[in-house]
Amino acid sequence: MRKVGIVGIGQVPVAEHWDRSLRDLSTDAVISALHDAGDPIPGALYAGNMLAGELTGQENVATLIADASGLLPIEAIKIEAACAAGGAAIRAAYLAVASGAHDCVVAVGVEKMTDHFNDAVSSALATAADADYEAAHGVSFVALNALLMRRYMHDHGITREDFAPFSVNAHRNAACNPHAMFMNEISVDDYMASPVIADPISILDSAAICDGAAALILCALDNGKAFPQPPVRLAASSCATDTLGLSERQDPLRWQAVADSAGAAYKQAGIGPTDIDAFELHDAFTIVSALTLEACGFAEPGEGVRMATNDAIRREGSVPIATMGGLKGRGHPIGASGVYQAVEAVHQLRGTAGEAQIRGARTVMTQSVGGSGSVAVTHIFQT
Repeated sequence: MRKVGIVGIGQVPVAEHWDRSLRDLSTDAVISALHDAGDPIPGALYAGNMLAGELTGQENVATLIADASGLLPIEAIKIEAACAAGGAAIRAAYLAVASGAHDCVVAVGVEKMTDHFNDAVSSALATAADADYEAAHGVSFVALNALLMRRYMHDHGITREDFAPFSVNAHRNAACNPHAMFMNEISVDDYMASPVIADPISILDSAAICDGAAALILCALDNGKAFPQPPVRLAASSCATDTLGLSERQDPLRWQAVADSAGAAYKQAGIGPTDIDAFELHDAFTIVSALTLEACGFAEPGEGVRMATNDAIRREGSVPIATMGGLKGRGHPIGASGVYQAVEAVHQLRGTAGEAQIRGARTVMTQSVGGSGSVAVTHIFQT
């Protein structure tokens, strides 16, 4: 397998882009990434997307993007893995370059969600759950995560207020990110006063519906080619799965796919959790942050929340997470989130993260999670 590096990045601000189409958003991100890489000619494009067919009536998304970006007739394939679609697109791109199938490829993630009422978006998101035994009974993703959060609180003696530092940290970091949707800091009091939408989950526990697109250019690093920016090596890429429905698991608070994916990535990169300088995790809900920290080896069961209350997750802490806002602060345009995470990891490793910069960052891990922990894609980036 060849060494693979990220040589170009591009993104559009996460927002409610009512006046812009999926085509517009993704094309801007791809062209920006190509320019950042010195305008190479890619051999393939992999597009992470979950909801275009359901919400915009557009499938064949990868070909749409390749056409609009002036990249025809290259290989172009849409990758869908629920909320992990962006991470899965990066993995497909990584494998294409590492295997020698292509020397240079584009990984892009895009989602257009805000042109519909919340009920329609919630129904579309529910297609990533078990259609027969969860979604058919009206159990939304918010409700599933509320069940997890309530069980976690019961098992570990945690209060709802203990989850507040996750959201406070995300918004604090998003305030330093010009591409973030929510560039406003919040307090614990703000968190406690936010409306509950599925007890105990409130609005400030949850990532918002939004639009966005981000892109990466991945190239082989063993061909002697020079690039305008110092390449960031993609040192590990892994994917693992678990049962689709929560009820089929022996312990719903043990996210096995997340643990297996992280473990495989650690092994591939030859490192462990203590070597990670920053972790862009899938904080779609605060409970997911806690379960992920535990599954990835940063905390024992029941201790993930205490990492937040002890300030370990802050930029100055031992395991900085959501360093540029994460899904909560930056926003969570489903199929694009995993690519936004990678773009932010590259900024950290280039030293171009501005006020959000983690000093001395040399190894950054990103992880995208689809469904209720049913699929997880992990990447490790290094200077």
